[in-house]
Amino acid sequence: MTTSPTIFMEGVSKRYGESFVVRDVDLSVAPGECVAIVGHNGAGKSTLVKMALGLITPTAGRIALLGENPAGRQAMAFRRRIGFLPENVAFSAAMTGREVLRFYARLKQVPVAVADRLLERVGLAAAAHRRVGTYSKGMRQRLGLAQALLGEPRVLFLDEPTTGLDIESRQMFYDVMAELRDGGATLLLSSHALSDIEQADRIAIMKAGRMVACGALPELRRQADLPLRIRVHVVDGTAAREFTARRSVQWLDDLRFELTCADDGKIETIRSVSLLEGVSDIEVMPPTLVDLCDELTREAAE
Repeated sequence: MTTSPTIFMEGVSKRYGESFVVRDVDLSVAPGECVAIVGHNGAGKSTLVKMALGLITPTAGRIALLGENPAGRQAMAFRRRIGFLPENVAFSAAMTGREVLRFYARLKQVPVAVADRLLERVGLAAAAHRRVGTYSKGMRQRLGLAQALLGEPRVLFLDEPTTGLDIESRQMFYDVMAELRDGGATLLLSSHALSDIEQADRIAIMKAGRMVACGALPELRRQADLPLRIRVHVVDGTAAREFTARRSVQWLDDLRFELTCADDGKIETIRSVSLLEGVSDIEVMPPTLVDLCDELTREAAE
C-alpha cells in the first residue's frame, strides 16, 4: 500500500515581476520523514516554506499539504494539524509565558492543560509566570517550539529552530523531533546549523530558486564525487619526506600533511600511509556539507 505524501510540490515557481525567487521545484515528503532545505541567503528557502504554508500562492505549479491546497478555502479546516516555528519568534513582551501559550492553545482549540504540559516539556515550567520580555533568546525560542507543538501537528515547519539554544536545549529539541517522526509527523526544516541538518532523512539543496539536489547525505556524497582528505600526523617529519615527495600532498606544518583520494581508494591509501615510520595518527575527513553544496550547485550552474 502506497502512503500519500504529506507535503507535495510539483513544478512550483514563484515570480515577482520578471524575477523568479523559486523556479520549477518538485518535492515530496512522506509521513514520518524529515527533510532539511539548505542553501545560501536568497536561495528561495523561505519563499518555498511560505508557499507550503499557504501564506503566499505560487505563480505556477501545484502544492498539496495533507492532500489539500494550503491556500484554498478549506485550508482553515486542517491548519490545526500544522505547526510552524519561524526564525524570529515574536510574542507580546507584556504577557507571561503561560498566557502566551494558553492564548495560542485557545486559537487551536486545544485544552489549556496541554499548554502547561508543553511548557514543562520545553523546560519553561519554572519561568511560566514571568513576562516574555524578561526571557532570553533561547527561552523565547523554546516558547516558540511549544507553540508549534500545540495540537500534536501532523506537519511541522521549522525555520532555524535551534537559534539561541544551548547544548542541553538543542538536544531536547532533537529528542522532540525524533518523537514526532516516530509518531508519523512530517518535518520540513530550514537551517544553517550542521547539527540540525544531520537530523534529517534527506537534504534538499537550493541555489537561485532551483532545487539542484535532494537526497540522503551518503547519496549526495556519491553524487558530488568529491575526494576524501586524509590527514597524517607524524612524530618526525623527516622520515615522511621521501614518501610525500612521490605524491601530491600538502604539508600543514612540520608534523602534519594531507593527501586526497577517491572514496573507493581510501583503504589502500590508509594502508600505505600506515606503513610509514613514525606515524602517530591518521584522520579520514569526508567532504563537509558545505563542500557538497558548493560542488553540487557549481555542477548545476554549468
